[in-house]
Amino acid sequence: MRTLSIEPLTRESFAPFGDVIELEGARHFPINEGTTTRFHDLARVDVTDAGGRPLLNLFRGEPRALPFEVSMLERHPLGSQAFVPLSDRPYLIVVAPLGPLTPAVIRAFVTRGWQGVNYKKGVWHHPLIALEAVSDFVVIDRGGEGHNCDEERLPESLWLTEDAWRAATAG
Repeated sequence: MRTLSIEPLTRESFAPFGDVIELEGARHFPINEGTTTRFHDLARVDVTDAGGRPLLNLFRGEPRALPFEVSMLERHPLGSQAFVPLSDRPYLIVVAPLGPLTPAVIRAFVTRGWQGVNYKKGVWHHPLIALEAVSDFVVIDRGGEGHNCDEERLPESLWLTEDAWRAATAG
């Protein structure tokens, strides 16, 4: 059984795969006569290839139990896909770089709960892996004509374990 190590999600570690959507370190300024703070330009939404348009969705993820088997990844070749959690619960992210899917370079991350992610166009990722409880996410992705979801099964499953999750969230 090959276990994936799980890393804490940071902007730097996730940069090859897309954007981390968080308020810490974000450009911000007051609007609405000072009654609101705008956290500006948090992700690079890229959905216009082949006449695409942005879709605003709500995904409700059922919690997954650990150990969790990762046996496939998907990618969206025509647009980015952003997930913004509506709760403060951690969730897991499994990704691989652009290009052919190579199991040796698959990485796993755990969020601090309130962090969102925006997968770059074409980045391999596992479907939503909510933990602990049913979790809602605002999802911004591409609508329009054209094939925009490739799925590929891994030659050998990888596992996300309770021990790896504990190690990533310790401290």
